[in-house]
Amino acid sequence: MTTTVPWTPAALADLRECLDLMTTDGTVPGGVVAHGTFDTAPGYLASGTVAPECGDVRPGPDTVYDVASLTKVLATWPLVGTSLLDGFTLDAPIRELLTGIPAEAPGGRVTARQILAHTSGLRADTRLDQYRHRAEPLAELICSEPLIADPGAGHRYINRGFILLGLALAHHRCRRLDELAAELWQDLGMTGTTYGPVPRSARVAPTEQRLPGGPRLWGMPHDDNAALLGGVAGHAGVFTTPADLATFATHLLSSYAADGPLGRWLAHSMQPQAGIEPGLDRGLAWILADEGRVAYHHGFTGTSLYLAPATGRYLAVCTNAVYHHQDHRTRLAPLRALALKAITDAP
Repeated sequence: MTTTVPWTPAALADLRECLDLMTTDGTVPGGVVAHGTFDTAPGYLASGTVAPECGDVRPGPDTVYDVASLTKVLATWPLVGTSLLDGFTLDAPIRELLTGIPAEAPGGRVTARQILAHTSGLRADTRLDQYRHRAEPLAELICSEPLIADPGAGHRYINRGFILLGLALAHHRCRRLDELAAELWQDLGMTGTTYGPVPRSARVAPTEQRLPGGPRLWGMPHDDNAALLGGVAGHAGVFTTPADLATFATHLLSSYAADGPLGRWLAHSMQPQAGIEPGLDRGLAWILADEGRVAYHHGFTGTSLYLAPATGRYLAVCTNAVYHHQDHRTRLAPLRALALKAITDAP
């Protein structure tokens, strides 16, 4: 049984101070931290501005962020969970969930479970641009590459596995991945979540300027491989808001407490599959901390989502940290470490 533990003013004050310091020193133009429990309304800590292009507009619950790899847990992971009810399987070779994969293709023998756990052994570098002008279907190209390790042998973060998993979901459900995801988000009440591209506006946080003097990425997926796939991929490409991340977290935690379908899928996914480093394991998609009591995931652009089912608490961090810095992950480390400590510590 879940007993919710409310957020303390001190923990929220620490998070606000850290976010304010990061906007003041230029680590991020601005950002929003959504916080709450599954049985209370969400709260929001906001700082800075959306971006210089947006004038003095402050970020808030409805600001739209490119969440990059949070796509893995906002789209691909829940769609795998719901597809398990209609014949999708975690432990069969991925070639059985697709068509046209040659029996000898090395990647065809990896499983959905291994992909979710980042133990597939698929090539770690994604580089879909290397497949330009090739006639074979993308799934066949990915599966035909040599493996870099035996499936299940160890943890290595691999984007192309989630690309493959997105293709498998679309084939299994006979619908495009973005259609499947849109239906899921609509059912959950996530009205501000979509695959990109999205129209530019002051509500949309811009990201990186790739060339000096050139246009900034604004409403276009920051991830090159997602962009090559038209903005729709299993590993990246989703845009969402702090309010929708709070809605998503609330639903997962409520379902967990009530033993609902997505809650059971979350509980199953929080069973360790592979060690990452001391104190951290990989579940199915999620990173596990605090001896498996906390699940979280980051997005390259400067986003994070943290869940603590045992206490019913969540945190969602939304920034466009790639706006200023290529070393943004190092610069974001204090906020992410503080968020993990805050959701782990109970008063």
